Amino acid sequence: MALDMEGMMKELRGTYASGKPKSYEWRVSQLRALLKIADHHEKEIAEALRCDLNKPDHESFVYEIASMKSSCQLALKQLKGWMKPEKVKTSLTTFPSSGEIVSEPLGVTLVISAWNFPFLLSLDPVIGAIAAGNAVVLKPSEIAPATSAVLSKLLGEYMDTSAVKVVEGAVPETTALLEQKWDKIFYTGNGKVGRIVLTAAAKHLTPVVLELGGKSPVVVDKNINLKVAVRRIIGGKWGCNNGQACVSPDYLITTKDNASQLVDALKSELEAFYGKDPLKSEDLSRIVNSNHFNRLKNLLDDEKVSGKIVHGGQRDKTNLKIAPTIMLDVPGDSLVMNEEIFGPLLPILTVYKVEDSIDLINAREKPLAAYLFTNDKRLKEQFIRNVSAGGLVVNDTILHLAEHSLPFGGVGESGMGAYHGKFSFDAFSHKKAVLQRSFAGDVPARYPPYTSGKLKFLKALLNGDLVGLIRALIGW
Repeated sequence: MALDMEGMMKELRGTYASGKPKSYEWRVSQLRALLKIADHHEKEIAEALRCDLNKPDHESFVYEIASMKSSCQLALKQLKGWMKPEKVKTSLTTFPSSGEIVSEPLGVTLVISAWNFPFLLSLDPVIGAIAAGNAVVLKPSEIAPATSAVLSKLLGEYMDTSAVKVVEGAVPETTALLEQKWDKIFYTGNGKVGRIVLTAAAKHLTPVVLELGGKSPVVVDKNINLKVAVRRIIGGKWGCNNGQACVSPDYLITTKDNASQLVDALKSELEAFYGKDPLKSEDLSRIVNSNHFNRLKNLLDDEKVSGKIVHGGQRDKTNLKIAPTIMLDVPGDSLVMNEEIFGPLLPILTVYKVEDSIDLINAREKPLAAYLFTNDKRLKEQFIRNVSAGGLVVNDTILHLAEHSLPFGGVGESGMGAYHGKFSFDAFSHKKAVLQRSFAGDVPARYPPYTSGKLKFLKALLNGDLVGLIRALIGW
């Protein structure tokens, strides 16, 4: 059945024009409905994630369901404060006056989601759109069809469908959606599609948030707690959807004299986590589909890296599984170093001095995340000051996502705009400037006929010259 795009947009515009989504009560009711979905259908959601990605229930709960609930609970707790106009100071130029910044919803918005965390990455932006008072259409990823179907069903049952809609489908449906005029588009995915979204949005001057990815580096210094560091790297890489995450460590940099010790520690902890035959582990997600499996297989089979594998490399095409794989001293012109891996492969590059890692990172496009493990205060400061990335984490990986007080977003090729916590509310709001004055304090110098005395007065006023202002007023 063809989607009645025109009818859907007309209904959404009508609902938004009625003012209903702008009310505090409506926003709260919809956020509570999302919480009910997570609370009452946890098993159903986890089953869909298992079907799409063979995602362990542990990861489904921690990284998807609990994270979504946390975002929703924060929005409910803070919403009144977020909606309240922000008072600002005004200057002598507009005296007497008062100023404030009013957050108003943008209107009818579109969220296009990704397949790797198909529950969280669908609803986290929707929470921001609803909290800000918008109508919203969610387009889940067709690459995670079970989760897409669950989202469509549950949002249809729990949400106000005159203002919150789900459109399932693939490229034709996404193309049809992008042809419409939206007041904001929020896209999570890759740079290739991001460019398509941005091009479509430009036709209507629609503002866009692009949450993309990139090659997120990990720098490992000497003289650290290597066991803890390695466990945190593994947790962010293989323990987070088997490397299929935008903030997953993509490649690792360490010094030549530290590489052997680091590889041994990685091997030891990987075996402790996933056993001697990781392909049989129930704690590793599978590769999402055969296309991505073949893409990763091509990276593995590249003749420039096939001899560089020091751990793993096993694969099971039938069950779409690839074991955690470590490659040492891979060449910079290899395939694996020239695209975002988005899978369980981890190349290691070596440098003579750990400080050289900064130039190595900066020679590439700006990543979504960058990680550093060190006890060296000077190196930390140097890394923070000189490495441009969406976000930085020192002595851990991926945990910046869990902090609602921090913005999450990319820079350059890794995206534009940010969300999480109040940043999600702000992403779907217009910050309206409001200046209020009384009829008192009208300054004749503003108006013709212009005279030298009036100009002298205005120069003193606009330059903040109080002495000059007094002189102008008394005619000196």
